[in-house]
Amino acid sequence: MFFDTHTHLNVEKFKGEEAALIEEARRQKVNQMAIVGFDTPTIKKALELTNNYEGVYAIIGWHPTDSETYTDAVEEKLIQQLQTPGVVAMGEMGLDYYWDTPREAQYTAFRRQIRVAKELNLPISIHNRDATEDTYKILKEENIESIGGIMHSFNVDTYWMEKFLDLGMHISLSGVVTFKNAPEVKEVAKAVPFEKLLIETDAPYLTPVPYRGKRNEPSYVRFVAEEIAKQRDLPVEEVAKQTTENAHRLFRLS
Repeated sequence: MFFDTHTHLNVEKFKGEEAALIEEARRQKVNQMAIVGFDTPTIKKALELTNNYEGVYAIIGWHPTDSETYTDAVEEKLIQQLQTPGVVAMGEMGLDYYWDTPREAQYTAFRRQIRVAKELNLPISIHNRDATEDTYKILKEENIESIGGIMHSFNVDTYWMEKFLDLGMHISLSGVVTFKNAPEVKEVAKAVPFEKLLIETDAPYLTPVPYRGKRNEPSYVRFVAEEIAKQRDLPVEEVAKQTTENAHRLFRLS
């Protein structure tokens, strides 16, 4: 049984196909998934899907590229929504230096969300794009060890893996681990402590080999698990079992 810990089945690209994609995921033994909402419409849809389907959970927060719209009103609404049954973490939050969102706005929204998560005792899901050093700095300064969380779609090296592990974070690998041009991520797949490893699709993005270049789907998380199993010289069933147990422990699921 696989647990896709980060998917965006709540975006327009999947509109009207959600039920079929959840059913296909189940056929591929992806029995659980966390749908990540990152702005008003995607949060609403994530909560709706969580309410309607067994084994579907929600992670909700405010994406760094939308940091300028993170207001007191947004935060108040988020605090209410985060206490909805089926919400297992807060995010995705973090830093993104690829796009031109003002960095001060990103820092403010990131820190405010961490503090909300700590108040509600929820783990966090971190988006880090081209901002590893500053992401680490903020997490460390905000003392996130008490709640921990996920370095979503981790794509830097084992040096940074160790640094984030020291903060109590889990390392989640996406389809990037299957790419030929991602040797550092393959090294992380080998090195990360088994009890700190998670798997995800980030669907519809980062589609794994053999479907790279096409739309990603939750059912494809098994290809991520297969590559990790190959790198660690383990049966894929063992990777599936351990990463699911890790997700259950982090999200406090029975």
